[in-house]
Amino acid sequence: MDFIDAHKQICRIVLQWLQLFRGSRGLLVEPQNINKESMETFSWPVRVYYEDTDSGGVVYYANYLRFMERARTEWLRHLGIEQDQVREQDGVIFAVTQVSVDYLKPARFNDSLIVLVKPVACGRASLIFDQQVLRQDADEQTELCRGQIKIACLDAEDFRPRPMPKYIQTEIRR
Repeated sequence: MDFIDAHKQICRIVLQWLQLFRGSRGLLVEPQNINKESMETFSWPVRVYYEDTDSGGVVYYANYLRFMERARTEWLRHLGIEQDQVREQDGVIFAVTQVSVDYLKPARFNDSLIVLVKPVACGRASLIFDQQVLRQDADEQTELCRGQIKIACLDAEDFRPRPMPKYIQTEIRR
């Protein structure tokens, strides 16, 4: 099976899953809110490289999603969860299923950015994050981009939805 066939298979499975598991509010699962008082916002620094910019000298829009992905990965690592170990030990992976992004101001080459990660809901097989990308100037931060990202927990072999391992749910809800 080549890459395109595998991608088509994953898309078919995710679409089937979306049709089967939509809740009454259009969400994949009815999430349980996370204790917002005890959950801190995680931040991750990013420097804008030349390769991140387009011909106009500003960060290409899709790269904000890459920055957000890196920050979510580092947030998991901060919790003591390594995605490669989760795949090997538990047989699950995490995949983005929904993205909503507002682009407010451009980032430029060599800007120092801070990417914020705030989990806002945790279901049996999904997580919802609020994320922001800020430019760090000398004495202030400017919001450049904000988004809400939904992540699903999938079986690593057949890409079907699976409940998140309990230890991960427990750590996230702490």
